Amino acid sequence: MNIKNKLFQSFVVATIAGLSLTAFAQQQDPALGTWKTIDDKTGQPLYLIKIDVNQGVADGTITKVFPIAGEPLLVTCTLCKDERKDQPIVGMKLMTGLKADKPGYWSGGKILDPKDGNTYTVKMSTDDGKKMDVRGYIGIPLLGRTQEWFKVEQ
Repeated sequence: MNIKNKLFQSFVVATIAGLSLTAFAQQQDPALGTWKTIDDKTGQPLYLIKIDVNQGVADGTITKVFPIAGEPLLVTCTLCKDERKDQPIVGMKLMTGLKADKPGYWSGGKILDPKDGNTYTVKMSTDDGKKMDVRGYIGIPLLGRTQEWFKVEQ
């Protein structure tokens, strides 16, 4: 076997090992998975959000909307101000562009509040993978609010 073949084989093995480790690390991050959000006013479940990572960036997609007694079911984002305006809520990217600070801690992304159509900077953190703090803010984290999300076993 010549040197080019050996180098190529080494490259292939290293690439496969690197991809496997990346996939394993992403699966082990406690922030990834499906989370239940809770409405601040009613204390009732609001959405299920699936958080995944693609190319090192985390996004959260709404997979389910829970009805709240006495309120109309939010089916489309009528108040959204971007390309999501009048789009279906289920399947919509609620969070985009989060980058890992360390396992369970992500920041630098954006989060949409479908109820008012506003977008905020977001950071999220979980230590135990069961409860996650999600903070949306304008400018600095001090100017915002934190919600607790709860992991849903699928």
